[in-house]
Amino acid sequence: MTEQHQAQGAVARGVAGAASSTPRRGTSPAPQQRDIPQATVTRLATYQRVLGVLADEGALIVSSEELATASGVGSAKLRKDLSFLGPNGVRGVGYDVARLRARIESALGLDQGHRVVLVGIGNLGRALAGYGGFDRRGFSMVGLFDNDPACVGSTVGELTVRDVAELADSCRTLEATIGVIATPDSAAQDVCDQLVGAGLRCILSFSPLALEIPDHVEMRRVDLAMEMQVLSFNMARNSTPDEQGNPPAAAASAAVGASTRNGSVIRP
Repeated sequence: MTEQHQAQGAVARGVAGAASSTPRRGTSPAPQQRDIPQATVTRLATYQRVLGVLADEGALIVSSEELATASGVGSAKLRKDLSFLGPNGVRGVGYDVARLRARIESALGLDQGHRVVLVGIGNLGRALAGYGGFDRRGFSMVGLFDNDPACVGSTVGELTVRDVAELADSCRTLEATIGVIATPDSAAQDVCDQLVGAGLRCILSFSPLALEIPDHVEMRRVDLAMEMQVLSFNMARNSTPDEQGNPPAAAASAAVGASTRNGSVIRP
């Protein structure tokens, strides 16, 4: 499950962890934004992705119903979410795709881009490092790190893997803004400490462990095994009654209780 550990409550000022930025040349500055709930921030990221697809297809205008359907939400919820950004769209016409995309991009702190360092170049780390979708959404992978001598010095894409001993200094030199942890659990806290020590305030961790961080640091934790456990629960809940005649929901609850009694039984 994707979990967030944020510094200042469940409401983001603009967007949690996103620095204020100067609008791109040729775009009008966005109006002062109200505090945005975290659930809305997540949906704004979805709208921004959908708008990117529409822009690539050459769409100029999109209605609230079309954007809501493509984003998997109701049109009323979409309009409420977008209201946090100020006036958008024209009644009876729709939203200007490029303008709304730029407005959301600014709200999410993406208009100046982010420089990402990734620690842990195993199977997961290599897959993340090779994913081209990050750059298209404003996240440039600028540094890869590992402590395996067989891995250090190798190349992944256009980047050379550096020794993790260089992490703190390299984060400053590379002007990194986000750190990604894809290491074994045993190394995750140490890497997290090094990223924090280098001045990073935003960290994405693929370790299921609850890492200790200072109050001023934002962390998102992605637990792939927990996501699969949720899928397992939903599948069991919707299946036929078990051999004891328990209804699907009861069977699912029993299954989840058995698998999580001592914590996650599956580790990424």
